[in-house]
Amino acid sequence: MSSPMDAVPEPRAFASEPLMEEPMAPVLQPEGDDAPRAARPLPRVLAVANQKGGVGKTTTAINLGACLADLGYRTLVVDLDPQGNATTGLGLNPRELEASMYDVVIHEVPLDDCIEATEFKNLFVAPASLDLAGAEIELVPAFSRELRLKRAIDAVLDGYDFVLIDCPPSLGLLTVNGLAAATEVVVPIQCEYYALEGLGQLMRNIELVRRSLNPTLEISTIILVMYDARTKLADQVVHEVRGHFGDKVCRNVVPRTVRLSEAPSFGQPIIAFDPSSRGAIAYRELAKEVSGGAPQRAR
Repeated sequence: MSSPMDAVPEPRAFASEPLMEEPMAPVLQPEGDDAPRAARPLPRVLAVANQKGGVGKTTTAINLGACLADLGYRTLVVDLDPQGNATTGLGLNPRELEASMYDVVIHEVPLDDCIEATEFKNLFVAPASLDLAGAEIELVPAFSRELRLKRAIDAVLDGYDFVLIDCPPSLGLLTVNGLAAATEVVVPIQCEYYALEGLGQLMRNIELVRRSLNPTLEISTIILVMYDARTKLADQVVHEVRGHFGDKVCRNVVPRTVRLSEAPSFGQPIIAFDPSSRGAIAYRELAKEVSGGAPQRAR
């Protein structure tokens, strides 16, 4: 098992040539001010959360993390979802792990003992295993159960520029651990009819965590995903979300593409699987926007 601080033998860079051609389209941006976001100080811990399933949460965690790593930022993706899709989507087999996030959260194993280097430079993952499905119940009687992930991340945080926590699509104790450990919340919203369903409850829970456990927590980033330019509904959702959340909404929007949905089955982020696709272009631009061009830290 490799530690993030160990030397990793020549991780390969992200591919520069596409596997297949995909029709190109411009990345959607709103009208008006195109001023870049101000850079926030590093390191940053971002919880990728939405209680609604199937909204591109794990896809965003994998691909935003990969694109941040491609920009030169040392990036850790923490898979806190029992489904383990971020783990398999980055090329790891959950059945072959010696330690996983289950051991970190339940048995308080050091996070360093769980972290695996991916085959891509600057990109690391703290994988999930099937055992994590029972963690919600096992955490109920545990002491300081809401802060276990925070303590684990704090111990390794100086080794990374970005930590992305892929939270489960629920509002249980695992998600509370993710929110308590983060300083910011990234919320992917699909450009479809039920986009805002349950978002009010998520915001209330974030406020509860902020008041009780994590005073610095804030929703810093809203990412619009699954945008289909063929429908008027998608434009209406974009307009409604921007009107409600203002400059928290990223300028760049992720289109609905087949290539984005195919990439996880090959254990690769989109910028490795098909680097010239619309999805790859969108996530590259999102990574630049989220990072704000923050200078990399000297090590």
